[in-house]
Amino acid sequence: MRNNKMPRVLAFASAFLFLTACNEPEPPPSAASPADPNVVHPADNLAAQLKLAPAASAPIAETLRVAGRIDFDEQRLARIGATVTGRVTEIQAMVGQAVKKGETLAFLNSSELSAAQLAYLKSRAQMELHRRNAERAKALFQADVIGAAELQRRESEFQIASAETRAARDQLRVLGVGAGAIERLAGTGAIDSVTPVVSSIAGVVVERQVNHGQVVQPTDALFAVADLSRVWAVAQVPEQQVNQVRVGQSVRIEVPALDNEKIPGKLISVGQTVNPETRTVLVRTELDNAAGRLKPAMLASMLITAKPVERLVVPAAAVVRENDEDHVFVAVGDGSFRLTKVALAPEQEGRRPVLSGLKAGEVVVIDGAFHLNNERKRKELEG
Repeated sequence: MRNNKMPRVLAFASAFLFLTACNEPEPPPSAASPADPNVVHPADNLAAQLKLAPAASAPIAETLRVAGRIDFDEQRLARIGATVTGRVTEIQAMVGQAVKKGETLAFLNSSELSAAQLAYLKSRAQMELHRRNAERAKALFQADVIGAAELQRRESEFQIASAETRAARDQLRVLGVGAGAIERLAGTGAIDSVTPVVSSIAGVVVERQVNHGQVVQPTDALFAVADLSRVWAVAQVPEQQVNQVRVGQSVRIEVPALDNEKIPGKLISVGQTVNPETRTVLVRTELDNAAGRLKPAMLASMLITAKPVERLVVPAAAVVRENDEDHVFVAVGDGSFRLTKVALAPEQEGRRPVLSGLKAGEVVVIDGAFHLNNERKRKELEG
């Protein structure tokens, strides 16, 4: 009898379990994975307007920008001083005044010059005296009045006097007295203690370091005169980048005072030493300044174009800005595009060198990226 009840119990338990299972609620369906907000699938009309191209390499010339200034052309700059010690009696040139070569800038009164002129006149008189004595001795020797020893003594005295006269004349030349003035001194015997300070070049007076009544020495620089028809642009290149510059390299000079007009030039000098304080190397270029627009000490930037090298580039029109970062749209297949963050160098001739974030051969939207990004934003807002 026990054996007959067991099948019924098992059947009842099975039925109970089946009914319980049927009454349990169904599990909720799994949530769909959210769409990537950086991927956009444009509509057909927008897709037809897009232009695509693979990222490729192109020769890019790096441009090095360094701070600089406009400076004097030192080959066209003269620092002018007095040739004698004296007191300034008159000043005829002021800063900013244009002067010609040989034009008088100031006058000095010099006792040193007076003494040198007197010494010349004395030596010249002695030379003339000994010349006549030598001629008279020669005539007396020929008449057998004096001997050969006396003739030689008189001729020796004349030679010594001649040498002293030449030395006195040379001293006057050192003191700035011209040949014509020396001849007039010899002819008239009139000593003039006033001497001019004259400009050695034609240009503009850019410095004046003297006042009326001042006593000056030959070592003092009284005036600076510069020919400003050509000037230098100089800049300091960091030593880490000095291997990118060389003589003859093309540069452009931007002067803020001239609305950043780009003035072309070529490097004429690259320094051979490093400034130990700034760790920079001085470079310079020469600029035409016939119009006089460039003024020494003007601030400037020097843009140095280095040798072109192959770099991965994208057109500037392919770049979109998101969150203050550069991005491009890269094709991911099935007509979709992914907004991809990239690191780019500054634009050069309509192209942006790629630093990271993109590989050669990846297909990029090169025209229409702005509209494609607007479409991506619209779909992101619509959820």
